[in-house]
Amino acid sequence: MSSGGVEELLDSIPCTAGRPRTVEDLPGGLTNRNLKVTTPDGTVVVRIPTPGPSLLGIDRDAEHENSVRAAAAGVGATVRHYRPGQGLVVDFLPATTLTDDDLNDPDVLGRVAAACRLLHAGPRFVNRFDMFDVQARYRRIVTEHGFRLPPRYDEFAPAVARIREALGPRVTVPCNNDLLAANLLDDGERIRIIDYEYSGNNDPCFELGNLWSEAALPPPLLEALVTAYFGEPRPDQVARARLFGLVAKYGWMLWASIQDGSSPIEFDFWSWGLERYDRAVAEFDGPDLHRLIGEAQP
Repeated sequence: MSSGGVEELLDSIPCTAGRPRTVEDLPGGLTNRNLKVTTPDGTVVVRIPTPGPSLLGIDRDAEHENSVRAAAAGVGATVRHYRPGQGLVVDFLPATTLTDDDLNDPDVLGRVAAACRLLHAGPRFVNRFDMFDVQARYRRIVTEHGFRLPPRYDEFAPAVARIREALGPRVTVPCNNDLLAANLLDDGERIRIIDYEYSGNNDPCFELGNLWSEAALPPPLLEALVTAYFGEPRPDQVARARLFGLVAKYGWMLWASIQDGSSPIEFDFWSWGLERYDRAVAEFDGPDLHRLIGEAQP
């Protein structure tokens, strides 16, 4: 959206139309442009979808409704306005954005676990998220559009099928499903969770495993995270979270391939995905996979 288009959009939204008005681009946002907008009425964040083909299948209506429900759970930012196809407006949360280094602190992980429990106990979301289904859909899109794949990608499909069977029937809760450190805000009292593009009802161990995977944390910190979440040591849930983290890396590689082939944003999506995929390959080829599958079965 051009600068003139942005100004026109902000003028049309009651909570951003006031004067004087300052507009600041926020960092990040690989599928959105995020603007911090301050007027006499307060400060909000306007999330404007990135133009281009929507091959990722992000449901903006679900993102909006799930954002409302996450706020009701006490963990998300309050939603102020929604304009289908143009943007979502939420309160700006004055807080520190966490980093991967922060997540290496077990005390911080304990506070993140508390935020996850709060979200997971809140109102159910309007849709579901299953990385096995998402990965299969992304794989079809990669084939249909001729996007590139890393070496050996399809070689691991049988292992993924075994993992899916081992994880068995799943009880789902409302999950963010994209718990990067950058989506965790610490105001000194509690940690809030933002960005509900990929939100949906899911197994809570996917949330924990994906967080562990995205931050590339060592296995003992996954044990600390799972223990903090469940309130006691749970080796079976650690195994489930490890496997979900592996499937997440495998699936997000295809997200990166699709973005690499279609996004107008200047970002090295391929390297971003390959870093995760290389870690996934090490786990597929490593000595722990068979054991984890056995430990994870209900």
